[in-house]
Amino acid sequence: MTQTQTQTYISVCRLDDIDPETGIAALVRGEAVAVFRTLDDRVFALSNFDPYGHASVLARGIVGTRGEVPFVASPLLKQPFALETGLCLDDPSVSVPTYEVEVVDGEVRIGAQRA
Repeated sequence: MTQTQTQTYISVCRLDDIDPETGIAALVRGEAVAVFRTLDDRVFALSNFDPYGHASVLARGIVGTRGEVPFVASPLLKQPFALETGLCLDDPSVSVPTYEVEVVDGEVRIGAQRA
């Protein structure tokens, strides 16, 4: 673990371990987190738990964009969740938690859950 601006980040993998437009699952502080890499090498982290399908599967979803919004579609029922905010694009009353994420020297690190 490293300290960055008083926040603890946990290394989960190398950026090269995540193919563009895909995700991986990681256990971070006891929580299942889905980590995604977009075609432009941006990295996002959100809960791996699909609130519709009631299973930890979002890391296996399909990554895409709706307009300028990158999202992951659940592999179960296909609901799209914005990678930046965790909001369901089809039903904004539903969301999944998102996490701080940083890439340092090619290493992907996950920080705290965003409020």
